[in-house]
Amino acid sequence: MPTIRQKLAQLKDLDEFVVLATVSAQKYQETNIEIIRSLTEEMNIPGVYVTLNKPYEAVKKLLLQKKVDARLIIFIDAVSRMGGGGERKTKECLFIGSPENLSDISIAMDQAVRALPSKEKFLFFDSLNTLLTYNEIPVVVKFIHFLSTKMRAWKVKGIIISLEKKKNQELIGELSQFCDLAIDL
Repeated sequence: MPTIRQKLAQLKDLDEFVVLATVSAQKYQETNIEIIRSLTEEMNIPGVYVTLNKPYEAVKKLLLQKKVDARLIIFIDAVSRMGGGGERKTKECLFIGSPENLSDISIAMDQAVRALPSKEKFLFFDSLNTLLTYNEIPVVVKFIHFLSTKMRAWKVKGIIISLEKKKNQELIGELSQFCDLAIDL
């Protein structure tokens, strides 16, 4: 069975793409780390990490523990403020109110992608399932369609993460039409 790196290797030569990656809950954290490692170290490109699940500081700490260089990443944190944190500003993170705030997430992504000095860049969106917790399915479908269109306009390497769930198979199938590739990691 191919490793995460082997599956991502097929994307290495593409200038831009939008990928819907389904991940098992058991391998979720490890997979996210390997994707970011592949993008920042193997492909050597800067990017934006949108986190809807864990506070930015927890994600950054985990990346650093796993020896992933986070200096190439601008974070968008849509979870810290819900718990009462994230009020201070940093040069490496934009804090959004909650995963319900799709307009604020869109604006922050646009600002972050445009702030990256490199021609080549990535946008890592974690995760589709969290959006479904805070938004209705039709709203999420529209947002992912919008997001995939923006990723193409920004000319980024885009990865949207979704936990694999039997009940989401129809939704994942519907969202796959907006992506260049759907892969199981």
